[in-house]
Amino acid sequence: MFDHPFFDNHEQVVFAADVESGLKAIIAIHNTNRGPSLGGCRVWPYGSALEATTDALRLARGMTYKNALAELPLGGGKSVMMVPERGAQTPAMFEALGRTIEGLSGAYIAAEDVGSTPADMAAIRRHTQHVTGLAPQDGGIGDPSPTTAIGCFEGLKATARAALGREGVDGVHVAIQGLGHVGFALAQSLSRDGARLTVADIDAAAVERACDELGATPAPADTIHTVAADIFSPNALGASLNQATVPQLNVKAVAGGANNQLATETEGLTLHRRGILYAPDFAMNAGGVIKMAGEILKWNADEIEARARAIGPRLTDIFARAQAANRPPHEIAEGLARARFSARAVSSPPSAHRAG
Repeated sequence: MFDHPFFDNHEQVVFAADVESGLKAIIAIHNTNRGPSLGGCRVWPYGSALEATTDALRLARGMTYKNALAELPLGGGKSVMMVPERGAQTPAMFEALGRTIEGLSGAYIAAEDVGSTPADMAAIRRHTQHVTGLAPQDGGIGDPSPTTAIGCFEGLKATARAALGREGVDGVHVAIQGLGHVGFALAQSLSRDGARLTVADIDAAAVERACDELGATPAPADTIHTVAADIFSPNALGASLNQATVPQLNVKAVAGGANNQLATETEGLTLHRRGILYAPDFAMNAGGVIKMAGEILKWNADEIEARARAIGPRLTDIFARAQAANRPPHEIAEGLARARFSARAVSSPPSAHRAG
């Protein structure tokens, strides 16, 4: 584990198995200097335990940077659940995961992510208080995806301003990869404000809906990144910006809600050298974790939305700093985050109230 290429001094990596339910999960806790680690539970048909471990390590690290940059009193962690196929998870698996989380004594707080739902969080809650993302009937504030989409919309407008000199997105051509909860909500906001959309998803029904309701143009899921547009918006899984795809981009900027969009740091530098403005994903997509933090810290709806909309000004500041220093924006954003979560920066870590 210590030799894994994505191990970054993670504080804990826990492998959880439960024979009776069939649970196979990994919990990665990256850093808790600012407070207990908060991060979603991703459910995915990983090809191997190594693939799942890699995802957990990368996602946990990303949550540390995301939470710190959003100025939340929380650290970064993530859990991933291995299933044989999409939709194969059961309530018993989440209950078993809840028992494992309870054994971590509050170091990790679970939340929704790709493949999990508020009902799954309720199953975790049967065995631990260290969970958020609950439905209103279970004492929570519901699905974080709409708030993620609000932040991404504000971030995309900031990107259009910096890369295109445009106030607003009227007439801006955006190629959207992924039409899940966040991607479709983002597409709706963009369409409402006059953007021109080209869309792709592995779910043909989602693409058809976007074309029917939003007037979008469809594109193949495996070539959406090659579309000539103003902005490419990745909203599916990570590593979409890699050695194969970055040279094929035909846009002025990249701004989307997916986690870990850069396969490696090299791709961020390549984008910068090509003159393609990249909105760091952990700055763009913090709206969801802001809402989850709000559930823990008992923020009202207005404060949660205000913090999500602050993503736009935060990105504007990052872009300005990057331009002044002639450096890639992701390097600037990472530096700002590290200054907030490093042990030296956090002499007395703030404590988040536990869910419940």
